[in-house]
Amino acid sequence: MKVADFLADLARLPLRNLDAIAPGTSLVVAPHPDDESLGCGGFIAEAVRLGRPPVVVIASDGVGSHPNSRRWPADRLRDLRENEARDALSLLGLPPDRVIFLRLRDTAVPTTGPAFDAVVQTLANLCQTHDCINVLVPWRHDPHCDHEAVSLMGKALGAMCPALRVLAYPVWGLTLPQQTLIDEKPPHGSRLDISTHLAVKRAAINAHRSQRGLVIDDDPEGFVLPEALLERLLCPYECFIAS
Repeated sequence: MKVADFLADLARLPLRNLDAIAPGTSLVVAPHPDDESLGCGGFIAEAVRLGRPPVVVIASDGVGSHPNSRRWPADRLRDLRENEARDALSLLGLPPDRVIFLRLRDTAVPTTGPAFDAVVQTLANLCQTHDCINVLVPWRHDPHCDHEAVSLMGKALGAMCPALRVLAYPVWGLTLPQQTLIDEKPPHGSRLDISTHLAVKRAAINAHRSQRGLVIDDDPEGFVLPEALLERLLCPYECFIAS
């Protein structure tokens, strides 16, 4: 089906509360520091409000955003991006002990092999330790290799632990060209009303200052979050696609 049709179907998914979408505790897996706020900021804030804060796992080190900066070499940039994620999640109400950084290499998150299997096992262990019954990963058509890798991890985790509920959240997939053909059927899932959390979600996204072009000024080709993406994500609901 065409992306335009899929996104239109997403916008018509039924609105449900968090208990109906993801009862219990959730593991939110973000490919990079900022995806947790972009795709699931409202979800995280609502889960915290209900007294069941999720565990948020940031898969990659995020250093691919500004590879040409001399003032911000990889180790320093990694620390910056992790601190931004901590600040963002703090704004969403998440305790710092619920944030885990795997520090996989940005743009090289594994999709197969022993390294991939090891990450899936780590996620399974986290689910067991924290009694997570839901796992949130990016939509499989998000056009970024690390998003695709984490989506595959979610699929593998669901196969390993059949009792887990695996849900997908779109980020970059919302910006695909409208006429792009994707191998999808009409989506099943839910929308979560985040209107009461929209202001704090915006603040959390803005806490990723390096990704807003406000910190690093010596890499003219460095990444900046596009306004078109923010317009699509800063709306009164978030979408969660059932596998």
